[in-house]
Amino acid sequence: MKIAFLGLGTMGLPMAANLIKAGYQVQGWNRSAGPREKLASLGATAAETAAEAVRDADVVISILADDNATRSVVLEGNVLATLKPGAIHLNMATISVDLAVELAQLHQARNIGYLAAPVLGRVNVAEAGQLNILAAGDSALLAKVQPLLDVLGQKTWYLGARPEQANAAKLAVNFMIASAIGTMGEAVALVQGHEVSKTDFIDLITSTLFAAPVYKGYGQAIASDTFEPAGFKLALGLKDVRLAQDAAERVNVPMAIAGTLRAAHVESLAHDEGHLDWAALARTAARRAGQL
Repeated sequence: MKIAFLGLGTMGLPMAANLIKAGYQVQGWNRSAGPREKLASLGATAAETAAEAVRDADVVISILADDNATRSVVLEGNVLATLKPGAIHLNMATISVDLAVELAQLHQARNIGYLAAPVLGRVNVAEAGQLNILAAGDSALLAKVQPLLDVLGQKTWYLGARPEQANAAKLAVNFMIASAIGTMGEAVALVQGHEVSKTDFIDLITSTLFAAPVYKGYGQAIASDTFEPAGFKLALGLKDVRLAQDAAERVNVPMAIAGTLRAAHVESLAHDEGHLDWAALARTAARRAGQL
């Protein structure tokens, strides 16, 4: 099975590396040369263009930054036009529901399989091959690529026959992560106003009622003011909150909390915090309370 891997960023590079370790033949592409060269040092073939990478590929895995990057590479970069009929495109990026619907239609018209499989987990989870994978699309196609997903993740959650269903679920999850960070930020500002140590408070909540990965991971970053290097940039969090709102509007679902979170993200960007880890969203509450 020949695999093309497009997008060797923070998540893509360790994922592609795990496929190589599992014995798969991988041809990788990234817009910048550094990650291509690093993957090549692990045994992959580096391609100069995305179209070159997917030529003769049986399966294409892409995990690109956003809608614009996905559209630029897959459509304008001639990836779809180059793929051979019968190939399968496994899109693991977090993209909009609208683009997912469009891509599914365009792939079907060219007799190319299309599956959506965005992931849950940060870079350390990707490195360990322990991602949770949210998959949707034709179940027969999914069965063909399941061995690859078993290398990349601990579990594949099948969410429906339409690819966009996986993207809707991923956006819903990311909205909940944003909510958790925003809530912790306000709670921490509250206790600090009463001269309670935020470190003690975060330790309390993440050891008892909120002993869950999202609260533990982001909570520790909030407690220690550790926002660099970013595991997931705050600016990308804003992108996902916006996409969640768009997906909700598509099916007439009001999301009042999302509007509040979006405003907090925009405020963070106004203070030049978009490059920081998503946990830095908590700084908004502290700033409003005069604690920064």
